[in-house]
Amino acid sequence: MRGLLIAAPASGQGKTTVTLGLLRGLRDRGVTVASAKSGPDYIDPAFHAAATGRPCVTLDAWASAPDHLRGRAAMHAVWADTPIEGSLASPGSAEVLIVEGAMGAFDGAISRTGPGKGSAAEVAAALGIPMVLVIDVSHMAQSAGALVAGLFDWAKAAGTSLAGVILNRVGSQKHAAMVSSAIKSTCPVFGAIPRTPDLAVPSRHLGLVQASEARDLERLITKAASLIAENCDLDAILKTAATIGDGAPSRIPPLGQRIAVAQDQAFSFAYWHMLQDWRDQGAEILPFSPLADQGPASTADAIFLPGGYPELHAGTLADAAEFKRGMQNAAERDVLIYGECGGYMVLGDGLITEGGARHRMLGLLRLETSFEQRRLHLGYRTLNIGSGPWTGAAKAHEFHYTATVDAEGDPMGSACDAAEQDLGPVGLRSGNVSGSFCHVIETA
Repeated sequence: MRGLLIAAPASGQGKTTVTLGLLRGLRDRGVTVASAKSGPDYIDPAFHAAATGRPCVTLDAWASAPDHLRGRAAMHAVWADTPIEGSLASPGSAEVLIVEGAMGAFDGAISRTGPGKGSAAEVAAALGIPMVLVIDVSHMAQSAGALVAGLFDWAKAAGTSLAGVILNRVGSQKHAAMVSSAIKSTCPVFGAIPRTPDLAVPSRHLGLVQASEARDLERLITKAASLIAENCDLDAILKTAATIGDGAPSRIPPLGQRIAVAQDQAFSFAYWHMLQDWRDQGAEILPFSPLADQGPASTADAIFLPGGYPELHAGTLADAAEFKRGMQNAAERDVLIYGECGGYMVLGDGLITEGGARHRMLGLLRLETSFEQRRLHLGYRTLNIGSGPWTGAAKAHEFHYTATVDAEGDPMGSACDAAEQDLGPVGLRSGNVSGSFCHVIETA
């Protein structure tokens, strides 16, 4: 499989819109295209899936070694062989992988050198694929040349290459010509996309809204594809894709053999590669919806409550009698129960929403959380899990605005941040029930 990575000098440049347009545009031309997202992200992959009709995988260079990244990318070509049910995508292993970068091309965790650890450029270097840069030029002209020249040199130093540039939010043909003339001596300009004010994906406090909630998503993707087809050289972009090298992916051990997984708008932050790892190792995934007042399957030997937006649905979850009864019965049977971030909060006694209302949760952990006074918690985490779903080291990330009002009991383990600073105990454990605010990306 060949691949390329869509990068940018910063967030907000239009990477996601360009990526969605490119994915759908290539699919419409008969290319069997799959997608990936660089860095820890649950939301953008669902938008990718809507554009391609195939699942999207996460590739994180901070959590995974280069060999593991290449192996997971190669496996994804096969994983994405079967389109999502109801999509118009044709079956078959992916010919090309389009990776969307996170933040700026060289942004990541603190490192001793210039580029951040886990950056999009590091993903591109690990896979052996080039970057295509998207630049918002709405407030610049020839200065874009200096920006691209610097990024071009940084890409080379990082072990990848800058194959070309897509100009975004161009004001006129004259504007496009002025910018292009300053860039062409460094690398090709693949296209210039005009300002399109109504082409924006809505967002909320953790990033974009979920794809399932985005209004007129198909219209947005179709319009993005048209803009890319009309204003960019798709053939030239596709020709830059390079063959991804061989690798050996790591595997996340399954929680059990029959794993009930909460799946709805309150519990949607489950990494697709984690669930697929479990399936590949023989586990059966049993989805259920707490928001629809469904309990976990009575035959499940493990239950996973992923993160999501339980704070937006706290009243519904508090009133979900069958969900609560099913979880209580599972806990009494010593079924392994694990929650991440939002799922961890729901395992607790109560959740206080932004307006100050308290909602009673499952009460399986002595935990009280609140959004009344929001505080950002963000960063990579190295976990040492003493007891719970896995034992030993794991790579994870944390991203939430929740305050812990009260927490009692044994910790699930300990953690340090990306700079190896000790963060002390993390999460809670009570019998076979455990969880934390951390989202596991890879286990040792």
